[in-house]
Amino acid sequence: MAVEESKKPEIIITVAGPAHYKHIGAICEAIDAEAQQKDKGIARRTPEYIRQKITEGKAIIALTRQGEITGFCYVEAWGKEKNFIANSGLFVVPRFRELGLGKMIKKAAFELSRKKFPVAKIFGLTTSPAVMKINYKLGYRPVTYDQLTNDQAFWDGCKSCGNYHILNSKNYRNCLCTAMLFDPAEKETEQRDEAKSRISI
Repeated sequence: MAVEESKKPEIIITVAGPAHYKHIGAICEAIDAEAQQKDKGIARRTPEYIRQKITEGKAIIALTRQGEITGFCYVEAWGKEKNFIANSGLFVVPRFRELGLGKMIKKAAFELSRKKFPVAKIFGLTTSPAVMKINYKLGYRPVTYDQLTNDQAFWDGCKSCGNYHILNSKNYRNCLCTAMLFDPAEKETEQRDEAKSRISI
């Protein structure tokens, strides 16, 4: 059930740090609950994995002013050159949905990714129309699976998803998730072309 308009809490969205270790259990439980829903396309993660992301400064956490967790997302780097980045594990606690939190958390994770890995391509796999809409506004575009990282460790992470059997049966070429990619080089080209167009008009 969504939060009533008159009872909307103040939400603080920030890069997670050691002070947030106490929320790891709740984060893992929330991700696990999402992973059990086959239409979500989200992979389970261990407490150790989430702790590592927080320690590395690669996680975004959303909390109420009273310290109650409302949402989370983390950043992963893939490939030997760390040239592919994914914003994964995005969830919003059910009773805090319909506040636009998913969009705000995703944007914060995207900005963190751009800051830490400015030349890397940022990609995502999702079955959520809402996430696809958010991604598109951030500059992602739909792509085929072969345009994503070939780092096997990334694809191994999909094994805990309820749809993995589909991905495996299609030799990692397709699944229920839509692949989306933000390419900073293409974005810069688009911006230059737009600037030239404005000058010539």
